[in-house]
Amino acid sequence: MKMGLLWKLLVLQSFIGCLAESTTPLRPVFVKQPGSIVFPMHSTETRREVTFSCEAQGYPPPSYRWRLNDSFIAPRLGSRYSFSGGNLQISHLNKEEDVGIYQCLASNSLGTILSREASLHIAYLDNFKTQKRSPVRVRDGQGVVLLCGPPAHMGDLTFSWIFNAYPTFVKQDTRRFVSQKTGNLYIAKVEPSDVGNYTCVVTNTVTKSSVQGPPTPLVLRSDGIMGEYEPKIEVQFPEVISVAKGQTVKLECFALGNPAPSISWKRVEGVPFPRKVDVNKASGVLEIPYFQPEDAGVYECVAENARGKNAVKGKLAYYAPPQLTEKPQDLQRPIDESVVWECKASAKPKPSYRWLKNGEPLEPMENKLQVVNGALTISSLTLMDAGMYQCVAENRHGRVFTNAELRVIGKTGFFLP
Repeated sequence: MKMGLLWKLLVLQSFIGCLAESTTPLRPVFVKQPGSIVFPMHSTETRREVTFSCEAQGYPPPSYRWRLNDSFIAPRLGSRYSFSGGNLQISHLNKEEDVGIYQCLASNSLGTILSREASLHIAYLDNFKTQKRSPVRVRDGQGVVLLCGPPAHMGDLTFSWIFNAYPTFVKQDTRRFVSQKTGNLYIAKVEPSDVGNYTCVVTNTVTKSSVQGPPTPLVLRSDGIMGEYEPKIEVQFPEVISVAKGQTVKLECFALGNPAPSISWKRVEGVPFPRKVDVNKASGVLEIPYFQPEDAGVYECVAENARGKNAVKGKLAYYAPPQLTEKPQDLQRPIDESVVWECKASAKPKPSYRWLKNGEPLEPMENKLQVVNGALTISSLTLMDAGMYQCVAENRHGRVFTNAELRVIGKTGFFLP
């Protein structure tokens, strides 16, 4: 009888211990965060719906909210926005209203954490609005630029030009060049065989849709032949281009001139090109795949013919978005003590730092709260200081978030969330 009673007491004690353990408050921790989305508006999907994922663990189980461009989303009956657990669903996408930066907030009794940023872009390609273009009149031997003027769009574009009728496309060589930056067609030196109609074809690489512009007639003037002249560089790259590690860089350079100029490339520092560098399309494009920090520097394009030469330079600058190297850890401290949290990140250019408490910006307070080089100091702790803190390291190329919990010990010795 006594053994049976003892066994029941042990079972009851074990149950009470498990119950106490299962109800211990646990801070929210993300196990799934939203990722950026590019939605093709002209895809075969008819519902035009996207879902941003968000899931956090914690006790009590976290509740969720969402922000679009720093404004909270409030789903209403009949709204295009709806929640499913922590996920955000958007139906009947609208490219004017839905494009932007989304963030998920997960909250429980211990505080709130803010997810990383996720962008929504809606890729599309409108039709050309202009239906007719005026003839472009040039002399034999003169250089010319035919403008594409792509229509409104979102998503990367590629360009080609039809000569007179499909499927005859302009072939690029030392005399003709199609810029994949602007879509314009450049003819270094016009010849009689170039006379005809030119049509710009624009293709969206995301939606896979294409549109054609109105034909541009190229007409040869009858008032003489253009004499020889030195190269005039019409296609050139920016003075400074920021490039991330691993990206592919394409520099364009093309010149008008009579005779048709030749294009050559070099690094100003005298450093030879690595084998991976590719010069194609009659030297009009310099391509550097898998960009590395050692590829940074000043590059020069030289256009030359019998009448002279010209050159343009541009700097490839290596950049890196922030990556955390030191993260704050969860802390528990008694009332009236101080807290120092270190937060460091590697980045180029160097990152700046800011802190959030429960998803809201933390403002420095004299003799109470300071942020110096990413380190957060909180003096004279009170119960009001307990909560979820996040360090944000950012530069113009990106930002990263890291989370930590502060629990304050009351006079009784208990932790107070």
